Amino acid sequence: MNLDLFDTPPQPQANLLPYDGMVNDYGVIFAAPRADALLDALLRDIPWRYDEAVVFGRRITTARKVAWYGDGAFAYTYSGITRTALPWSGVLPEIKCMVEARLAAVSPTVFNSCLLNLYSDGLEGMAWHSDDEKELGRNTVIASVSFGATRKFAFKHKRTGEKRELMLEHGQLIVMRGETQSHWLHAVMRSTKISRPRINLTFRTILKMGMQRSG
Repeated sequence: MNLDLFDTPPQPQANLLPYDGMVNDYGVIFAAPRADALLDALLRDIPWRYDEAVVFGRRITTARKVAWYGDGAFAYTYSGITRTALPWSGVLPEIKCMVEARLAAVSPTVFNSCLLNLYSDGLEGMAWHSDDEKELGRNTVIASVSFGATRKFAFKHKRTGEKRELMLEHGQLIVMRGETQSHWLHAVMRSTKISRPRINLTFRTILKMGMQRSG
């Protein structure tokens, strides 16, 4: 694997949020040919399954598909459903290594898990939410990499309702830090104009309380 896709690794842009959190855009970190190959591998090799959630006491199945990976058999509960991580495989270690390399110069972080989301087209999105589950702890760092169709990603302050939006492109990395999950919601906006799939990988650090015993 070649981490030197750029002579000088691109530095993140200034904080995209006006207050109560930090979101940095690292731009496109995978050159187009490699990003294309990674997208093809993820579509082909990941054991995608429809996500589930408990809404008003009812268990529902979403149109979006997901997969959950990690260093161990981590249990991660969100939307009322507990999921157990699969071991790293395929191209995931390469993507994880690249992401951690990009963060190393500013805020070194080693992630132990990754949640993958597959949106088949623009009709599939993600409603307003925060990644504030207890397994992640407070002021967690979440790195988000996108492959495939460009999609609008939005933030909304929980108290003021103020919004910030950006378009996430093929091979792009953004990182959420600090109090972002405590004060801001985020969403993947839907669009009838998008027909191609998008895959999003969110690298996270699960606390020990989120681990399951094996055997």
